[in-house]
Amino acid sequence: MMKNQEHRVAVAPMMDWTDRHCRFFHRQLTRRALLYTEMVVADAVIHGVRERLLGFDDAEHPVALQLGGSDPRKLAEAAVIGEAFGYDEINLNVGCPSDRVQSGTFGACLMKTPLLVAQCVAAMKAAVKIPVTVKCRIGVDDQDPEPALDTLADGVLAAGAEALWVHARKAWLEGLSPKENRDIPPLDYSRVYRLKARKPNEFIGINGGIQSLDEGSEHLRHVDGAMLGRAAYHTPGILAGVDAAFYGEARIAFDYAALMDAMAAYAARHIEEGGRLGHITRHMVGLFHGLPGARRYRQILSTDANKPGAGPEVLEAAFAAVDLSGAAAEAA
Repeated sequence: MMKNQEHRVAVAPMMDWTDRHCRFFHRQLTRRALLYTEMVVADAVIHGVRERLLGFDDAEHPVALQLGGSDPRKLAEAAVIGEAFGYDEINLNVGCPSDRVQSGTFGACLMKTPLLVAQCVAAMKAAVKIPVTVKCRIGVDDQDPEPALDTLADGVLAAGAEALWVHARKAWLEGLSPKENRDIPPLDYSRVYRLKARKPNEFIGINGGIQSLDEGSEHLRHVDGAMLGRAAYHTPGILAGVDAAFYGEARIAFDYAALMDAMAAYAARHIEEGGRLGHITRHMVGLFHGLPGARRYRQILSTDANKPGAGPEVLEAAFAAVDLSGAAAEAA
């Protein structure tokens, strides 16, 4: 079982957002939070260009690979490949409601087949030495969340899952778009709290609508982990407070100059390898949300960073536009 204190805070896997550049950036803000990849389909891991799909910077640790799929044999094979790449954890997606996932009958669809999910977990557990975890919803469509979540949780935990992260909403596979499924189904945090009360010795984490570190702290009075999603992406500066707030580290002013240096050096390497600055800076736009100069910072990253030939000097100009004394005081 995962130690309850080890991964108290995580940044959620988010399609099109938590790619390797986003994760490298987030890791500069928090050394301790657990980071997740976007969901990668098991077939793609097995048959695709693995370095492009799975490659990551060593600085990202601890980092988990989230897999999508419903075939225990393929998931086990993909998990072995992920372990060989150096990931710290393999996570099975039982929560994504996208059309692509539905057509492949995995993601949130798997809430309807808890026995199959348990078989997938057991197969992955037998194949790798690193932790295997699951991220799910409280139910889908007309399911009653009480038995639906309990049945899923009982099965995967008995199969050896080290943690269960629960997005505290239903997913409506009929009638709602993936975007609507992130907002419209009501949050039911108390359902996840009841699961934890029933499973006191297992790691149960919560996800969905958590807007601040204070809200995360409140959830941690009831469960073992709090997973930040859109708040971490749109206002990534909040991650600078994670290590002190949740891991007992000293509260010191965050070094934004060092952050800029790290990101500039990272960008230079990426560009040298044929990448573009905008691949990295698109994840950084919300960093100085609410601070003097943040608007100009956003303008520079949104325009200049996407021009042909843009280099690390664009990052330096963007950071120079912000009154960093305010950021330092906020982080202290």
